[in-house]
Amino acid sequence: MTSTTALFYLFSAVLLLAAFRVITARSTVHAALFLVLAFFSAACVWMLLQAEFLAIALVLVYVGAVMVLFLFVVMMLDFDSAAFREGFWRHFPLAGVVGALIALEIALVLMHGFGVAEPAPMPEAVLAVGNTRALGIEIFTNYLYPLQIAAVLLLVAMVAAIALTLRERRKASKRVDPALQVRVRKADRLRIVRLAPEVERAAVADAADEGGKA
Repeated sequence: MTSTTALFYLFSAVLLLAAFRVITARSTVHAALFLVLAFFSAACVWMLLQAEFLAIALVLVYVGAVMVLFLFVVMMLDFDSAAFREGFWRHFPLAGVVGALIALEIALVLMHGFGVAEPAPMPEAVLAVGNTRALGIEIFTNYLYPLQIAAVLLLVAMVAAIALTLRERRKASKRVDPALQVRVRKADRLRIVRLAPEVERAAVADAADEGGKA
């Protein structure tokens, strides 16, 4: 076993463990942090496959931006994770069977690549333009519509997260009506009153008493 193979098995094991902990962690924040570990492990696997651009993009985009958004959404929602976890172990066998079927389908699709001993040679066109540019050309020509669909799904997810933070049943939700802000008057916010200078007279009386005692 070569060092590359050993590192592949190591990062793959960490990736599987982190992915399992994402769905079994009791704390939502801990689950998000395990997802960060899973992203890092996947990036390391891609580095071993000599896909440096994909590895760096995974770290910069998902770990640096998307996961920060996830953490902010988790903190803004402020939901009771214990209530959401009710019945988890009751439905876990069915979820495990569905997950095993999905894993089997993925394995059947990728089965022909498991027996490859040596990677296929890089096409000359890719070698001429570079890996990153070839990937960009492929995405924005043959996979433009899937890219746009993924962007729309992310936009819908962001709008849904914002809508969940403003739901009516939240007591801590605070809203501002711009129409009321525009119609506000100075008299509604500020009232000037006159107070009798009783505090000053009391201070003068105390000073006179202290002078008499002296």
